[in-house]
Amino acid sequence: MAKPFAESSVEPSAKPLALTLGEPAGIGPDITIAAWLRRRELNLPAFYLLGDKRTIARRAKALGAGISIAEVSAHEAAAAFADALPVVATGETATAEPGKPDASSAPAALASIRQAVADVRDGRAGAVVTNPIAKSVLYRAGFRHPGHTEFLAELAAQDGRAPQPVMMLWSPRLAVVPVTIHVSLREALSQLTTDLIVSTVRIVATELKSRFGIARPRIAISGLNPHAGEDGSLGHEELTIIAPALKALRNDGIEARGPLPADTMFHEAARNTYDCAVCMYHDQALIPIKTVAFDDAVNVTLGLPFIRTSPDHGTAFDIAGSGKASPASLIAALQLASRMAATTS
Repeated sequence: MAKPFAESSVEPSAKPLALTLGEPAGIGPDITIAAWLRRRELNLPAFYLLGDKRTIARRAKALGAGISIAEVSAHEAAAAFADALPVVATGETATAEPGKPDASSAPAALASIRQAVADVRDGRAGAVVTNPIAKSVLYRAGFRHPGHTEFLAELAAQDGRAPQPVMMLWSPRLAVVPVTIHVSLREALSQLTTDLIVSTVRIVATELKSRFGIARPRIAISGLNPHAGEDGSLGHEELTIIAPALKALRNDGIEARGPLPADTMFHEAARNTYDCAVCMYHDQALIPIKTVAFDDAVNVTLGLPFIRTSPDHGTAFDIAGSGKASPASLIAALQLASRMAATTS
């Protein structure tokens, strides 16, 4: 992989980052507190939590964390950050205890996401960073999106048209993008088209340039079938769907190669030959990155009119409130969001 942010002197974004509460019964509050406590040690960019002060104060008490918490406006957050964890109220109070989501969980989580997007779009924050949500909890409350990515696309809609969101998992060792995302494998096969591959890779190439500072991105594209189809003997999709996409992308001037056998794309020597691997379905992309970068991978949503990053893990109800949750992925998400915002501005 090429080193992102070609200028090593890129400074953090001047605007604070809008950090969502996530599922209030999960580890989002835990890792938020842990990240803020390491702000000086790691020179973290300023961020503020969108939620309610009482929720985070209860969790800090459960963790035995002696921190100052300040309820502020988004405009006051950066100034408050050095001395207190800034919390910007959303108007929704979460009452859930660690590991036990309740009726307040979904409204609190969704209000936080909506307000974070509004803050970035209105210029109050530099990027959106999202704590993990529990989709099952949201579904029970009527949430109709497959996940965070699709909800953010709806919030980004203009004139009734939502952008195409592209999910990237990024780490210093590997970046991957699945063409199809939160659907069953059977549905992924039915969704996979030449046009979808082309539009996905175009977004990846554009944002690797504009937000990661890679002048000429190298993109590796996987096959779908074992051994990339073995010239049609193990499947025809490489010939009929993926190869035409590669031709169109190369005609656009995009450095894309493939279709490559997915089982040989991810060893160290192979990873050094490209900046991002585009795969055909969710697990084909996410298994390798969670193998090589489980603790510091970051979920990045491309294709939106704002920057969004997230830790690459779930709510971990079983350890919420125990002090065992690692803030490493959230810290990486905050750092990446800040540098992307500074590169873009």
